[in-house]
Amino acid sequence: MAEHDWRAPGAPEPSPDAAAPQVPPVAAPPVAPPLPPVAPPSYGAPPAARQYGAPPGAPAYGGQYGAPQYGAPQYGAPQYGAPQYGAPLGGPAWTAPPKPGLLPLRPLGFGTLLWAPFRTLRRNPAATFGSGLLVQLAAAILAAAVMVPVMIWFIGRLDSASPSEVDELLPGSIAAVVLTMLFAVGVSVVAGAFLQGLMIVEVATGTLGEKLSLGALWRRTLPRFGALLGWTLLVTLALLVVLALLVGIIVLGAVSSPVGLGVSIVVVVLLSLGLAVVGWWIGVRLSLVPSIIVLERSGIAAAMRRSWRLTIGYFWRTLGTLLLVGLILNVASQVVVQPISLIGSLLPAIVDPTNTGSAITIAIIFAVVTAVLSIVIGAITTVVQAAVVGVIYIDLRMRTEGLDLELARHVELRDAGQPVGDPWAVHGDLHPSPVPSGGAPA
Repeated sequence: MAEHDWRAPGAPEPSPDAAAPQVPPVAAPPVAPPLPPVAPPSYGAPPAARQYGAPPGAPAYGGQYGAPQYGAPQYGAPQYGAPQYGAPLGGPAWTAPPKPGLLPLRPLGFGTLLWAPFRTLRRNPAATFGSGLLVQLAAAILAAAVMVPVMIWFIGRLDSASPSEVDELLPGSIAAVVLTMLFAVGVSVVAGAFLQGLMIVEVATGTLGEKLSLGALWRRTLPRFGALLGWTLLVTLALLVVLALLVGIIVLGAVSSPVGLGVSIVVVVLLSLGLAVVGWWIGVRLSLVPSIIVLERSGIAAAMRRSWRLTIGYFWRTLGTLLLVGLILNVASQVVVQPISLIGSLLPAIVDPTNTGSAITIAIIFAVVTAVLSIVIGAITTVVQAAVVGVIYIDLRMRTEGLDLELARHVELRDAGQPVGDPWAVHGDLHPSPVPSGGAPA
């Protein structure tokens, strides 16, 4: 029995003529329009799929590799909460240490330490080179004003004396010349002490971003000139004592016998080598004394103790900086002076080979030019060598005492118009008296 022949129990049997029920036709499902052709992705592109968490309506990630997507940050743009390159996790990005003036406020690298003295000369040439030139010129004029008359007197006295009187006049004349030379050395020592103080103040104020005039620089240095001069005379006296000891050994050997003379010379040579090593060691350990005297307003003894402590562990670094700067200055000065001196000695012989006196003018001109160049180069050399001591002092205090933080705080307060103290003062075993602001004793 087919399914359409089934009927419920008790239902009447359908008539054969009855029409079959009409079944409405079922509509065909709509056909989706064809998808537009999709270009194949480029090499390395990820499959076309919407990113997890993308908002509705966002296009699928199916474009070119590296193309900006909806809501995705561009390359190099910082994402929210992501640490930047070089920054500690959870902290701000790294920033360079402040550099308000000559030196960056951080422990200095060797290159910065080496070239900072030369930048001191370039940064404020009117005050630095001008001071060096004035001091060197004044010292040369003062020494020449004493030495030239004495030398003229010495030569004239020996020329006018008879042969029998020469032996009697020679010791006194030589003593006068030696005293005159010692006077010239003393003038040079005084000039060097003052110029060293000037450059230390210039380095200190330049580090804080100040640029002093020549007069202001001299006024800030003069109050500490006495202590600087005392220290310089002490060093000079120690060198003279050592030199007198070596000369005395040779004299004693010469008086005893020819063999004693030879032995004394050998002893002096060996002793000189040992004293040179000890002298360099002590000199490097005490090289910061001028800076401490000027900036910390300390006495000579206290400055010596403090310089000795600051250079602990930094002897070779300090020695290398001093030697390398001195070598650079020496080579540069020789390159400038020696060619002119050589031309000045050869040109008169070429112009006047028979020595008739016609080239005397050329010789005088070259002598004057050489003297002027020597004074100029001497001023530059002295300025740079004095500045390197101040730079080393600041670097060692940054490394051992955190001076860079104190200087940065001083600069911030000063720029904000708030009252500041002396950033170079030491709050420990030394208690310098308070001084006005400005980075150096006023």
